[in-house]
Amino acid sequence: MEIREAIKRAKENDQKAFNYLLDLYWDDVYGFQLKRIQNENDAEDITIQTFSKAFDKIETFDDDFKFKTWLITISKNIHIDLLRKEKNSISQVVSKNDQEAFQILDESPSPEDKLITEQHLAKLLRDIKKLKSHYQKVINLRYFQELSYKEISKELNEPINNVKVKLLRAKKLLAEIIRKDR
Repeated sequence: MEIREAIKRAKENDQKAFNYLLDLYWDDVYGFQLKRIQNENDAEDITIQTFSKAFDKIETFDDDFKFKTWLITISKNIHIDLLRKEKNSISQVVSKNDQEAFQILDESPSPEDKLITEQHLAKLLRDIKKLKSHYQKVINLRYFQELSYKEISKELNEPINNVKVKLLRAKKLLAEIIRKDR
């Protein structure tokens, strides 16, 4: 399959085209992130987010540009957004000596926060149970057991790209379930 044809078919929601593009560009996006953040798990997570966002917005892709450049730009922006969120969780304090110091906000949950979290977790688990069993399993392995894609691949005895696609689909389906239940 040629790249332009794959993009055209992906815009028509062709799953094989999505798989082709994921396989073709995964190493480029993952390698880009790995060089930036030097953490394999975070690089994998950002790469998955990149493809998820790109595939959700594929109809906005302009054929006058390179698809790889578009993906890398999305990936870079996701990383920048994550850094901003991290930065906002730390407040800067100026000491009496006018020296800069950083104080990490106390984010330990109150008893009320714990109760709310438990209720949200229970709802999330109910929503996950609405997914097909193979999607439940991949979400469980990734987010509750915190396995890497490579470890999940071994656990499920499936190629790593199948795991990536399955997780991408599972997250989209779960998001739809959550939106419907609001």
